[in-house]
Amino acid sequence: MKKVILARLSTIPVAGLHTDMVTSGMISDRDISIDGGKVVVSVNVPEGFPADLGQVRSLIEDKLGALDEIETLLVVMTAPREAPPAPEPPKLKKRPTEAPGRDMRPHSAAIPGIRAIVAVASGKGGVGKSTTAVNLALALRSLGLKAGLLDADIYGPSLPRLLDIQARPEIEDDRVVPITKYGLKTMSMGFLMEEDNPVIWRGPMVVSALMQMTREVDWGELDVLVLDMPPGTGDAQLTMAQQVPLAGAVIVSTPQDLALIDARKGLKMFKSVDVPILGIIENMSSFVCPHCGGESHIFGHGGAEADARRLGVPFLGAVPLHMAIRETSDAGRPVVVSDPDGVHASAYVRIALNIAARLFPEADED
Repeated sequence: MKKVILARLSTIPVAGLHTDMVTSGMISDRDISIDGGKVVVSVNVPEGFPADLGQVRSLIEDKLGALDEIETLLVVMTAPREAPPAPEPPKLKKRPTEAPGRDMRPHSAAIPGIRAIVAVASGKGGVGKSTTAVNLALALRSLGLKAGLLDADIYGPSLPRLLDIQARPEIEDDRVVPITKYGLKTMSMGFLMEEDNPVIWRGPMVVSALMQMTREVDWGELDVLVLDMPPGTGDAQLTMAQQVPLAGAVIVSTPQDLALIDARKGLKMFKSVDVPILGIIENMSSFVCPHCGGESHIFGHGGAEADARRLGVPFLGAVPLHMAIRETSDAGRPVVVSDPDGVHASAYVRIALNIAARLFPEADED
């Protein structure tokens, strides 16, 4: 299959370079990912490339769209960004200067039809960020808001499992149509890959794919789009924070000191590019034994709330560590959907109310 794809792509000339897409090195076999009928092509665009990238993408889609074996095609353009100036070497015995503010964040154009975009982030993995993001998006929808959810974790997408989505997105008018589940518009790289297949991409490919999923998906009219961010504070996270018009960020952490250290790093990253912090959520805050009813603080308790006070940001609420949340998530029926009147769903709804009040203060005045 890759040989057939490369043969077709080698017939596309590169304007101004007197060569083709394959011979020029813009596309090689390692830049093609195939999973059944789902194909992802990454195009390595050289600096100063003279051609229109949109036209290049259309040419690739036309060439490969004629292949019956391809059911879903995603073309990722990895155009290089201008390199930032080299930083000054650190000086010993001097504290680092305060993180820069507004001048660090380039202009990010609004996405038509979307009132607010919220990033749900964590400084490290394993704190329940994705489970929290899914339940928050569903809780926002339960409040009457038109909500969407973008799984921005390219390397470890969770959305297909958390919502039990096995369908593939369709393409209409050169735009990807999000898959709707439980009234929530969703998109994930996991929709294009088998669950066990790794995504082995270089950083620029990941960033480009994220930008395309954000801006080239037909989200329609939404009150809020929730971004389930990849964990950490790397290039993908920083680029999303800089180039997506975020209304604010929500930081998820357990009360454990080790998790809080990384949560503070994530919070400071968003502040450094002038993204408002909507608040901190303490996940896995406590464990109530289903047999005796005794409460245990496995990861500690109250650490996230104390950090929120110390850092001067809102504390949005706490979510317990409970088997029902894990079981419903694994089954693809998150607790906000499967038990909307239960105590665990209520925890997410209360947090969603706090977020909505900060996003749309005018609604409280009506």
